[in-house]
Amino acid sequence: MSAVAKQPMSLDEFLAWERGQELRFEFDGFGPVAMTGGTFAHSEIATNLVEALRRRLRGGPCRAARGDLKIIVNGRVRYPDTVVTCTPIPNNADVVPDPVVVFEVLSASTAGIDPIAKNADYRATPSIRHYVMLEQTSQAATMFSRDGSEWVGRLLTGETSLTFPELAIEMPLAEVYAGIAFEA
Repeated sequence: MSAVAKQPMSLDEFLAWERGQELRFEFDGFGPVAMTGGTFAHSEIATNLVEALRRRLRGGPCRAARGDLKIIVNGRVRYPDTVVTCTPIPNNADVVPDPVVVFEVLSASTAGIDPIAKNADYRATPSIRHYVMLEQTSQAATMFSRDGSEWVGRLLTGETSLTFPELAIEMPLAEVYAGIAFEA
């Protein structure tokens, strides 16, 4: 019995295929990867984040988008929980152009993907200035930022703020976690 190796999809083939699917899929450079569901905490953190960003960005050229829009990074397709771009977006677009800040709310199912694989994809994308991973189980974030040619990470906890000089905004971490009760 011979096995036939499945050929990898191209990015264009994936985009055409995925647009016809009911469910969302990311593209790992070879083929589709199904997206899983989230938790209440995940949804609440992502919603708080989008609302806080929209209030701060209103009236300027930059916009925040929820996780139902994709970005293309490093030859892959990702659905970050929230993304900020300062490039105009047509109303019928399903891809956010030139992401500047990318946010992922961490979960058990993405623990090995977000800090490693997605971090590499986001670091390899020149338009991305910041990548923020938000914890679900505590008020904490890991934020990677471009500093010249370096990709520098730092841990943010407690009463600190997320600061984005390129966007001229600052956002208290507590605002992102409003309404979340952490277990002791």
